Amino acid sequence: MASNTFSAAFVRTKDGWSGAEVDLGSAEIVDDLADAVAETLALAGDELALLCVEVEDEWFAIARYTGEEEARVFLSDAHAVMADTVGELFAEFAGVAPDKEANGLGVRPAGDFELLADLGVSAEELLELSMEEGVLPADILSVIAERLSFADELDRLR
Repeated sequence: MASNTFSAAFVRTKDGWSGAEVDLGSAEIVDDLADAVAETLALAGDELALLCVEVEDEWFAIARYTGEEEARVFLSDAHAVMADTVGELFAEFAGVAPDKEANGLGVRPAGDFELLADLGVSAEELLELSMEEGVLPADILSVIAERLSFADELDRLR
């Protein structure tokens, strides 16, 4: 995993959100991401959990886990993720075929754009944030965390 990677998971409880840093260094398959989140947060099974990953100024991803429901993911840039193992896992998760030749085509978000719509961040807003030129992934995640009310937890972990 790239040394400039930050990953943290957040679980929504009746008292608000709580979070913990997640080590994705040993993740080899997409299911390992969910296992790392469940283990780190000690999930009981039906909670809403979000995994937020940012790789310096390259890309970010948000994965959503809710009990037995199918996991969902949003990836800010399908091109940028091909540089490391964790990125390749997120590309696979988002259903993006690796295309190492297409790097210069600009930002290309992928995955589930409606991922956070029921929590207050619409698909349009998520895409707009992701494609805003000159804005770093860390800043975008901070805006999203603020909208979803776990900014304090995110700041504490950074």
